[in-house]
Amino acid sequence: MSFEQTKDWYDDYTVNGISIYNPRSVTSAMMNGIFDSYWTQTETYEALKMYIVRNENGLRDKIIRMIAGEHISINTKTFQNDMCTFETADDILTLLVHLGYLTYDFDTKTAWIPNKEVRQEFLNSIQGQEFQTVNNAIHRSDKLLQLTLAQNAEKVAEMLQKVHCDNCSVIQYNDENSLACVLSLAYYSAQDSYAVYRELQGGEGFADLVFVPRTGNHNPAMIVELKWNQTTGIALEQIKDRNYIRCLKDYHGKVLFVGVNYDKKSKKHACQFEMVEI
Repeated sequence: MSFEQTKDWYDDYTVNGISIYNPRSVTSAMMNGIFDSYWTQTETYEALKMYIVRNENGLRDKIIRMIAGEHISINTKTFQNDMCTFETADDILTLLVHLGYLTYDFDTKTAWIPNKEVRQEFLNSIQGQEFQTVNNAIHRSDKLLQLTLAQNAEKVAEMLQKVHCDNCSVIQYNDENSLACVLSLAYYSAQDSYAVYRELQGGEGFADLVFVPRTGNHNPAMIVELKWNQTTGIALEQIKDRNYIRCLKDYHGKVLFVGVNYDKKSKKHACQFEMVEI
């Protein structure tokens, strides 16, 4: 079976920089010949869903940002090492690290959703009216990817605008990092056919978002540059001037440059495209 798919589904738990896979899930996938979620939900996690829905100490908002791909800073020192004392959102997130629903970096003090299998369990846990706008964005993400590949700038800008407006209580714009969070949520389904990287180093800096086609995906790679209160033209020029395309050193084929700008005064998104080949 595909090593690349195995890594996408079950990897990215880390301890001191060492990459660790979920051994039970890998074994189950190999025995069944199917990549799927083999996660066994715990009663503890079912109880924690109550806290997530109630948004205790902003917990729900943090979960949504992690679903969008963000790494969230947490303080693990307040955790009481039991399954019932939760005074802060950090206590609950720390327990989720212990249970394997999150992974944690001791150097950066951040936690995130490690892989596709666990992301699926988080999606299962947020089915309900409280998360309707998030689910709507995820369900529309296939269409957004199609419109992006078709270079339909007007429709792409409209869809990004809607995702932002629907989730503005969670993702309030103040810089390009917030814009990146909206795009990651809006393009959620692209993770099935692309390896998606944020702040990927290449050339003379870091590309905001890079989409590298997975095996069997013949659509072009994409490099997305985000701007806040500037122009889409400036975004495209930065991709070229800083030679971000070098981050795709192992890729050969078409590359779609995507410039996205958010204008704070008009509260509008704009989009511009350019296709090249390497």
